[in-house]
Amino acid sequence: MKDSLQHNQPVSPYHIEGKSKKEEVEIMFDNISGKYDLLNRILSLGIDKRWRKKAMKILAEQKPDAILDVATGTADFAISSTSLNPGSVTGIDISAKMLDVGREKIQKAGLSELITLQKADSESIPFEDNKFDAVTVAFGVRNFENLDKGLSEMRRVLAPGGMVMVLEFSKPTKFPFKNIYWLYFDHILPLVGKLVSKDRSAYSYLPESVRQFPDGEAFLQKMQDAGFSDCKQKALTFGIASIYTGIKEVVK
Repeated sequence: MKDSLQHNQPVSPYHIEGKSKKEEVEIMFDNISGKYDLLNRILSLGIDKRWRKKAMKILAEQKPDAILDVATGTADFAISSTSLNPGSVTGIDISAKMLDVGREKIQKAGLSELITLQKADSESIPFEDNKFDAVTVAFGVRNFENLDKGLSEMRRVLAPGGMVMVLEFSKPTKFPFKNIYWLYFDHILPLVGKLVSKDRSAYSYLPESVRQFPDGEAFLQKMQDAGFSDCKQKALTFGIASIYTGIKEVVK
């Protein structure tokens, strides 16, 4: 059964011999960067905008001044975070072409002085310890080659008392929504993705990566193992997605 994929067997977009998952993910996002935002709006029916608003409402309680958005892509989450009136927002991603699209959006929004984007690896974040008041990642942790290392790095650069926030797809469990969800993910999404982006592999990889991702209690345990405390999950839209939060404790 597809639902029983083991978490220790990482899926990758293209299965290119000699390429790591990280390298393939970079190639994939470079390939689809020009159509990524359009497909997101089509395939999510705009629900992703509501999810980001809910995430920002939770993060607002932290009043973060310096925010790091990991796997920022075309910077949607980074742009959303400016609603919190931070002093600075930094976005990192391994795909240069996704960042190019993000920079255009940031410039059009008049946010170039507030948001900085740079090419960087989420599993080797190029910033000093305790630098950011909040670290966010939206629909990116599934793509980490080493999830534990990525979470550890996010905690390292997070200031004591700061919040990590992860917005990610989940696996619905209740009938009939579970069945409708997987019908859509397995058949409609790859077809539309192929027609619009010309890259079927990228949108076949999406449901595979969601199936394999250790969501719910399993991901909360991953966060705790990485050293976060007060880890919580908020399910969204019948369990399609979840907001996970955790705190880096202040050492007394």
